[in-house]
Amino acid sequence: MNWLLVLVGAAIGAPLRYLTDRAVQRRHDSLFPWGTFAVNVVGCLILGLVTGSATAGAAPSQVRLFVGTGLCGALTTYSTFSYETLRLAEDGARFYAAANVVASVVAGLGAAFVGVAVAETLSG
Repeated sequence: MNWLLVLVGAAIGAPLRYLTDRAVQRRHDSLFPWGTFAVNVVGCLILGLVTGSATAGAAPSQVRLFVGTGLCGALTTYSTFSYETLRLAEDGARFYAAANVVASVVAGLGAAFVGVAVAETLSG
């Protein structure tokens, strides 16, 4: 049954990632991959919330599998982040490539820490 929770979460996360990426990127006329950046940071926040809830004992394993492994696993994308960063560097946009790496790591970790802190605070 656990695999079904992961499967359903991923079936929601993957199209959500694609649609969010397209919607965000359409609004920004820039070389910077704002869509991928947005889904990765939001995914880190959600995963932080789930992790914080689990640590506080408020998230059962089914929620962690569905939301953490399934939804966030399909929503976030390290491969696209890597590809877009490499493409920026190869196209001569080295500043954007470096900014993508630094901003993604800092914002992603920050979002995860905020998610954990919020969940732990709300849980008790």
